[in-house]
Amino acid sequence: MIEITGLTKRFGAKTAVDDLTFSVEPGRVTGFLGPNGAGKSTTMRMILGLDRPDAGTVTVNGHDYVGLARPMHEVGALLDARAVHKSRTARDHLLCLAQTNAIPARRVDEVLELVGLASVARKRAGSFSLGMGQRLGIAVALLGDPKVLLFDEPVNGLDPEGIKWIRELMRGLAAENRTVLVSSHLMSEVAQTADHLVVIGKGRLIADIGIGEFVRQGSNVLVRADDAERLVPRLVEAGGTVQSGTDGSFIVTGLEARRIGEEALAAGVVLTELTPQRSLEQAYMDLTRDSVEFQASVA
Repeated sequence: MIEITGLTKRFGAKTAVDDLTFSVEPGRVTGFLGPNGAGKSTTMRMILGLDRPDAGTVTVNGHDYVGLARPMHEVGALLDARAVHKSRTARDHLLCLAQTNAIPARRVDEVLELVGLASVARKRAGSFSLGMGQRLGIAVALLGDPKVLLFDEPVNGLDPEGIKWIRELMRGLAAENRTVLVSSHLMSEVAQTADHLVVIGKGRLIADIGIGEFVRQGSNVLVRADDAERLVPRLVEAGGTVQSGTDGSFIVTGLEARRIGEEALAAGVVLTELTPQRSLEQAYMDLTRDSVEFQASVA
């Protein structure tokens, strides 16, 4: 588990992280979202002791990361896959890390196989494509078989097969009751991977919520029914707001699709369409609109 309490970090006059408090629990994938400049990378660096907070605390499994006796055995991280000696082979890069962290050499070959780099283990890292370098960075994170894993933009440079693989890997790690925190700008990937979301903007916590609830809040539902005149008053009475759509449809705000279906059943009205219209991307955009640091106009 990762526990962050009152975390604050300033760089000169700029406050990158502002009194941030949340926890990342084991057994689920937690998506870490926020616009550019929101403080995500700075927060992850403070979790790993790479940046010192000006205030607040961060603990990993109840301990300060800096004080861990064997850090790679407890925490694995992918922050920058390019942070590798380019003249070393992939295997030598991992072997060097293994030797300095009391990790048996056989584990190096295991993770190379796991990330799909066994066939290029003797190639220099400097010759790797962006996707291959990303897989090597993931191998580093997995090297110590840690219980806590941090991934910053893990699908960067991966092809569709690689994206599917890392998605399944993260969910598999969470299923083993590990703590998994993943930062990404790709809403489609977060929607298919994460169970829980932590959203920040301008260094402050905006949301700490299950992904399903996050998408449902404030969602619109497109409804078509064979007797709208009988159904609409019931939906309004139940707390919904109804607007006319096109071709006999109507848009309901303030009620979940399930509740709309229950009201239709109670009224004896047949529904011909019931479609939630808010995606994770739209929910995220709505929530973080005021936290975007740079906004471009559309020509």
